[in-house]
Amino acid sequence: MAVKFNGKYLNGFVTQAEFDNIYSQVELCHNVLHAKSGAGNDFLGWLDLPFEYDKEEFERIKKAAEKIRSDSDVLLVIGIGGSYLGARAAIEYLGSAQYNDLSDLKVYFVGNNISPDYMNNILKLCEGKRLSVNVISKSGTTTESALAFRVFKKLMEDRYGKEEAAKRIYATTDKARGTLKTLSDKEGYETFVIPDDVGGRFSVLTAVGLLPIAAAGFDIDKLMAGAQAACKEYETCTPDNDCYKYAAARNILLRKGKAIELMACYDPDWTLMNEWYKQLYGESEGKDQKGLFPASVIYSTDLHSMGQFVQDGSRTMFETVIDIKAPKQDFFLEEDPENADGLNFLANQNMSVVNANAMKGTILAHNDGGVPNIVVELDGKDEENLGRAIYFFEKACAISGYLLGVNPFNQPGVEDYKKNMFALLGKPGYEAQRDELLKKLGE
Repeated sequence: MAVKFNGKYLNGFVTQAEFDNIYSQVELCHNVLHAKSGAGNDFLGWLDLPFEYDKEEFERIKKAAEKIRSDSDVLLVIGIGGSYLGARAAIEYLGSAQYNDLSDLKVYFVGNNISPDYMNNILKLCEGKRLSVNVISKSGTTTESALAFRVFKKLMEDRYGKEEAAKRIYATTDKARGTLKTLSDKEGYETFVIPDDVGGRFSVLTAVGLLPIAAAGFDIDKLMAGAQAACKEYETCTPDNDCYKYAAARNILLRKGKAIELMACYDPDWTLMNEWYKQLYGESEGKDQKGLFPASVIYSTDLHSMGQFVQDGSRTMFETVIDIKAPKQDFFLEEDPENADGLNFLANQNMSVVNANAMKGTILAHNDGGVPNIVVELDGKDEENLGRAIYFFEKACAISGYLLGVNPFNQPGVEDYKKNMFALLGKPGYEAQRDELLKKLGE
């Protein structure tokens, strides 16, 4: 069981000599990362997290998850960005995009947008249901999640009273300070810690992701076991380190003018993992006018919308294809005696075989069209494989960012939109900036 880099479909686009030549740079990045001497070294808690996590808190997470599953019909997870994407991605990958339709406990994610329609729809879904809330925020003042928590805190207290509501609200926040931590201590919420040295987009294997994942019914012991296996497998810098091969390949292709990485998967349950990948790499590498633009598709669905561009559009991209070797449950295709649709040539075999051949045929076609393809292979759709994949992409992101010459662990550009948003919304202290922005808008 492993996550594997398959470079077969890079032939003609990247040579072995190029891998050999970039290896010394990869080795330098590895040494800087493990010595914790590079940019952003105060946010490297994720690196050894699979072994160095808080074991006592881990047990509390499992107990809280059991309580939520026993006394709730709905778990509302309030967070945005790294406080939301990892957990949702894991739940939908392990449980399917139809998780809420198939599970007794519904998990709804709120506080990741400012849409009134979305809020009203979630409120309707909560009517007559037993509720628990997991609010996730380092500070407690992030606009989207804080606004949602204001709404659902009131709902919980109106429905249950303050004392009982406090037993159903779980806060994942800073260990010692911040608005949410202060409120949690005052109200008596059970709290879990967002480590100081783990950035949001790297936090899925902390309480940020583990509590919602466990509450959804998945085995976080196996998830961590997979991450531990990957941590050990990729801890040394050798030319056959698959994680480092991926980091090297994407940087080689970037230097050749491929400015877009298109992550593709032939399983729709990977859709939110695509979104997690886009935050992880976009927020880590998009700095100093550098970086690959992370985009994504789900095939074969998107072959009927994006396929033309990928095959025959501007040659600015490469694809990273996630090849999941085995579904959780296959589906056998039976023969139709009438064969009115002409599809009996697909009969008498499992649907996964059809899907795999669609993938192989598409990769070859895109190769012929001038699109390099990296293939990342996963053995199956279970907690251990997912834990391996999460750690694989996190570590590759760190190495790739250092190869690019940026700090992979900060996000200075994120603050710019917030300043404008606060000014336009009339937040105290932003009056002068508000006047300037209104002039620009002609209002």
